[in-house]
Amino acid sequence: MSIPTLPIPLNPALLKHAELRGQNIQNRIADTITRFAGSMPFVYVHLLWFTLWIVLGVERYPYGLLTMIVSLEAIFLSTFVMISQNRADEKRQFLADNEWRVVQAEERQNEQLLGLSNQILELTEAIHAMASARTAADPAGPGDAVRDPGPAGPSGP
Repeated sequence: MSIPTLPIPLNPALLKHAELRGQNIQNRIADTITRFAGSMPFVYVHLLWFTLWIVLGVERYPYGLLTMIVSLEAIFLSTFVMISQNRADEKRQFLADNEWRVVQAEERQNEQLLGLSNQILELTEAIHAMASARTAADPAGPGDAVRDPGPAGPSGP
């Protein structure tokens, strides 16, 4: 039975977090234990262990030694559960911090885009004002210009 492994994160922030966490031997040990303790092989090992303990008659009922061993194991496993919860909280905080940085960068970009949009609007309004002023000054308009009949004047066929 092998200890299940977690997939490599696709999120760059989580990948960086996993690399930083993997640099500490205590984190690697705790992560390995919690992965194994939260797996079906862990259940199968215990099922086999309890069955053999009882069937082989390692001790007689009420199984005081087995109860003590299981109680100690439960104490340690509950500690590893809390470590796992802390690790999950750490990941969430790491992602939240990364998302905050992204949101701040997007906010700066949005402010720049709004500034550019306002500049474009001002230029558009200025061009429209100039075009309106030209139209008011020249009511004939560009399409209504007087046509020059040419040097010979109007001639018929």
